[in-house]
Amino acid sequence: MAVLALPGVVPFDLTIAGEVFGRTVLDDGRRGYTVTVCAEQDEIDAGGFTIGVKRRLATLRSAHTIVVPGIESPTTAISPAVKRALVAASERGARIASICTGAFVLAQAGLLDGLRATTHWAAASLMAQRHPEVDLDPSVLFVDNGQILTSAGAAAGIDLCLHMVRGDYGTAVAARMARLSVVPLQREGGQAQFIQPADLPPDRDLQPVIAWALKQLHRPISMPELADQGCVSPRTLHRRFQEQFGVAPVQWLIQARVRRAQELLETGSASIEQIVEAVGLGSAANFRSQFQRIAGVSPSAYRKSFGAR
Repeated sequence: MAVLALPGVVPFDLTIAGEVFGRTVLDDGRRGYTVTVCAEQDEIDAGGFTIGVKRRLATLRSAHTIVVPGIESPTTAISPAVKRALVAASERGARIASICTGAFVLAQAGLLDGLRATTHWAAASLMAQRHPEVDLDPSVLFVDNGQILTSAGAAAGIDLCLHMVRGDYGTAVAARMARLSVVPLQREGGQAQFIQPADLPPDRDLQPVIAWALKQLHRPISMPELADQGCVSPRTLHRRFQEQFGVAPVQWLIQARVRRAQELLETGSASIEQIVEAVGLGSAANFRSQFQRIAGVSPSAYRKSFGAR
């Protein structure tokens, strides 16, 4: 297994593969993987320090699996040599996985064209803008396309590596590695539960509407009522919400109610019934359904992960 260190590599991402794969031990005591770090240069700038690397890109020619960690500046162009090495590895059938913004490297090499992929949620819009040929899904922790795999940020790289260990050697070996890493073998939900609510939109005409609506989430809000706050027709309001948020006003309101519920689950001890009443999602059943759809986990699981202790 080869870990490709590029200039500006995220140190945490770089160590994930070495720690997970390098410490995977099989039932008979043998190590499951031989992990090597390689780079195009002798030294790699990792921000606050430099990393000395012993192996070069030639290592990629024989690696069964290649892991590309995240890089601090995802818009940085990869060198022609790195691109050729990754493409050649893909053509001979090597398994290639990225962690966090390492997906941008795979996209630059054309390895994600037409494939479903993910990256850190904070870099998702940039990925969509620069690589529209990628079928981007920013809501999940990782995507496994068989030969090409991508993961979201930081800890999601551990999720992906454990997933790969389980596929290679089975659940028992992967579970042992998960216990050694003090992480669950499989986390519930996806990236959606970690995404912060969006700021007010740049469209000043919508800001009063949004500010008013956020104060009324405890009750039903009709579209004519919402449109009146913007002094526009419901049709114009619908168009502006589509332009700003990519969803209709009704869907935005549901998302806003769920985001408010997340805040209440994070900061207080209110019961589900009290939260349902506070965010105006009707019944407890509807609340749980909408929360699961948007946040990716159940309200109780979200409170367990993010609630105040």
